[in-house]
Amino acid sequence: MKTIDKYLFQALDNYPYSLEETIESLDYAFSYDAKNTMVLCLYGRIQAEQLLNYEEAKHYFQEALAINIHALEVYPHYLQTLIVNEDYDEAQRLIDFALTIKGINKSDIYVKKSILCEAQQQFEEALAAIKKAKLSTLQFPFEFDITEVEKRIQGKIDLLKNKKQKSKKDSKKKSK
Repeated sequence: MKTIDKYLFQALDNYPYSLEETIESLDYAFSYDAKNTMVLCLYGRIQAEQLLNYEEAKHYFQEALAINIHALEVYPHYLQTLIVNEDYDEAQRLIDFALTIKGINKSDIYVKKSILCEAQQQFEEALAAIKKAKLSTLQFPFEFDITEVEKRIQGKIDLLKNKKQKSKKDSKKKSK
């Protein structure tokens, strides 16, 4: 095993529970190979998930993909960052491209597409993406995540239906 792998595994093992040790291990790994896409991806995740510095996170993800467009580990985290940062058009383009990459977890990408649609309150499209995610999933652990996203979206749809029904009742009461 290469030394960089040792430090990368330490960083992955420590994240997100011990950020100080994560950064220390990442810095060592980065000093061995500044073009390692896993290292850059984890730096990006720290920027997005811990520091809420989405522009800096995007920079790390873009750098990783510039090094290797097939760095499959980058896409889900980059997509989540784009969605949270409300870069919806960029996220849609990345989703469209990611779905063409051989070996990528298409189920995970469809879930991100669903979350993108949810963020834009396009709930029917979000459910359609969930259906595609379910059809393309090949690993049991992803099924739970898919179901949870589906429940959340369905809850929002139900909330909107209840709101419409309530406003109809209120308008009937006012007209009497």
